Amino acid sequence: MDLSTLFSVEGKVTLVTGGSRGIGEMITRGFVAGGARVYISARSAEACEALADELTAAGGTCVALPADLSTPQGCTQLAAELAAREDRLDVLVNNAGAAWGAPIEEYSAAGFDKVLDLNVKAVFLLTQALLPQLRAAASAEDPARMIAIGSIDGIETPYLPTYAYSASKAAVHQLSRHLAKDLAADHINVNAIAPGLFPSKMTAFMFDEAEQATLARIPLGRAGTPEDMAGIAIYLASRAGAYTTGAIIPVDGGFATIR
Repeated sequence: MDLSTLFSVEGKVTLVTGGSRGIGEMITRGFVAGGARVYISARSAEACEALADELTAAGGTCVALPADLSTPQGCTQLAAELAAREDRLDVLVNNAGAAWGAPIEEYSAAGFDKVLDLNVKAVFLLTQALLPQLRAAASAEDPARMIAIGSIDGIETPYLPTYAYSASKAAVHQLSRHLAKDLAADHINVNAIAPGLFPSKMTAFMFDEAEQATLARIPLGRAGTPEDMAGIAIYLASRAGAYTTGAIIPVDGGFATIR
């Protein structure tokens, strides 16, 4: 057993959607630091290019492929742009997502559609569109990987009225299990990470004057760090995770154990 390569992602062609900020940025930085060739996508071309330029200037390999994945056309476009540059894709991280919160009486159909389209439909459509590249990278010894970013809110009942978000993340978990079963014969491993509280634009409101009360509900007493998120994604993408598929892995400081 060679521990120097067990958790290696060096040379792996990787696409991270929503890769320019938040959890996606944490994963992007981890994979670039590990020597992967990383493509990142987000709606903001400026944010994508800024991060890609920063990481490339520091000696890594990171390429911006801006795209709006809220539409089928956006998924198709991103897949085509990746395929024009790479004949294989070792790791697809489906992280792009949206949230919507409102009291039940005010919760809109438009908000529900926005969240489900990006959080669930785009995960399926982009994976579907990139199957040729994933299959080209796959082998029994080193499967290709699709890693979906779910949420602890897809496992436990949220405190906040984010009905579409929690429903979408539960759907992502089940979709990942379904894809894992159907794609196993192609040597494509599919798993989902279910993050708890991590600092991001989406959770910024939780890190204000109520931060201590928020953290007090987490058994480990803290929010997640970039290393926590990059570490689980690297495990799933490396040789260490080659026999793991169909798993939903909470990374939440133990929060799910108390609900």
